[in-house]
Amino acid sequence: MDFDLNAIERNFIENPFPVLKALREESPVHRNPDGSIYLTRYSDVKAVYQAKHMSSDKKQAFGQKFGQTPLYLHHTTSLIFNDPPYHTIVRKLLAAAFTPRKLAEMEPLIERIIDGLLDRLEDAQEFDFIHSYASELPTEIISFMLGVPEEFRPRLRGYSMAILGALDPVVPDDRLQAGNDAVVEFGALLDDLINHRRKNPDAAGEGEVLQTLIFGEFDGKRLTQEELIQNCIFLLNAGHETTTSLVGNALAMLLEHPDQFQKLKDDPGLIGSTIEEVLRFQSPLQIGNRLATEDFEIDGLNIPKGTYIHTSIGGANRDPAIFDNPEQFDVARQPNKHLAFITGIHVCLGATLSRLEGKASIGKLAQRFPNIQATGKAELNPLARFRGYKSLPVRI
Repeated sequence: MDFDLNAIERNFIENPFPVLKALREESPVHRNPDGSIYLTRYSDVKAVYQAKHMSSDKKQAFGQKFGQTPLYLHHTTSLIFNDPPYHTIVRKLLAAAFTPRKLAEMEPLIERIIDGLLDRLEDAQEFDFIHSYASELPTEIISFMLGVPEEFRPRLRGYSMAILGALDPVVPDDRLQAGNDAVVEFGALLDDLINHRRKNPDAAGEGEVLQTLIFGEFDGKRLTQEELIQNCIFLLNAGHETTTSLVGNALAMLLEHPDQFQKLKDDPGLIGSTIEEVLRFQSPLQIGNRLATEDFEIDGLNIPKGTYIHTSIGGANRDPAIFDNPEQFDVARQPNKHLAFITGIHVCLGATLSRLEGKASIGKLAQRFPNIQATGKAELNPLARFRGYKSLPVRI
C-alpha cells in the first residue's frame, strides 16, 4: 500500500480512519520510505508497548529534529521520552502527585470548577465549547496543581499546543519556533514559582502538588531545578491538551450520534462507559513511537535494531479483532480495552485524573443542558499525533 506517515496531508488529519482501516487490512506492518515501521493492529501496538526491547529515548531523533534548542531540552528531560532507570526514578517522584489521597482531595475542586463553568455557560447561551469549557477545566486544574497565578492561566493552552505540535512527523519552521518560545516562556514562569515555593513550603494552595514534587525523594534522589521545570511542563501537556481533547471529542461525538446522546441522558450511569468509548473512538493521542533496541520480527517481517516504530493508537482502537463493530460509537460498550492511555511502563500517569475530569464535565453538562446543539462546523486542530478540536460552536 502506498502510504508515507512523513508525508501526510490535511485529509488524513481530518479523517485518518479509512486509511488506518486499509493499512490494517493490507499493510498492518507498514514500512515507510524512511525505513520506519507504522503499526495499526491492536495486538502489534500492545506488544510493542509491553516489550522490553523497545526504547522511548528520543535523544538522537530529537537532536536531528530540534537541534540544541529548548524543545530538545524539554523532550529529552521530561518523563515520557526516557527509559529506566531515569524514567523509573522520575515516574516515582511524579507519582506522588497522583496518589489516591491526592486525587480524592482534587474531586471537590473539580466539581466546584465545573459548576462555576456551567453557571457561566448558562449566562452565555451560545459559545465555543472548546474555548469556554473543554479547555477551561484542565487549565484550572493544572493551574491549581502547579500554583500558576490566575493572570497567567490564559497562556497555558497556547504553550501546550505549541510544544505538542512540534512532535508531529513534519513540522514547519514557524511551528518549531513557537514551540521553542513556549518552552522558554513557560519555563521562566515555572522557575519563579518553584523558587517561591522552596522559600515558602507551607504556603501551598488547594490542590497544589508543587511542594510534593520539589521535596519528594526516591532512593535518595530529588528532581533538579531543570528536571522540575521540564516535568512540570510535561504535566501541563499531559494533563491539559489531552483532557481538553477528551472533553471536546466527547461532546462532538455525542452531537454527531444523537441516539447515543439520548441513551446517556436517559441513563446517567452510562457516563463511565461513555468516556471510555470516546477514548477508544477518538483517542486524544493517535500516534506513539518506540525505537527497537534489538532485532525482532512482526508478522514474518524482520525489524532490525535501530528501527523507529510508529504505533497507531487510532488504528488499534478500531481493530475488529478486538472490538465488535469498531466503527460504531456505542456509549454502553463493554468490554472496552482501548489503548488510549497506552500500556506497559509508560502507561499514562494521569489517566485516573483525566477520567475523573471527563466523567464529571460531560456528566454534569448532559444533565444540566440536555438540549445543547451545534451551531456551526467544528474545526479540528491541524495535528496528526494528537486529535482534538480547535473550535466547536454550540448553544444551550
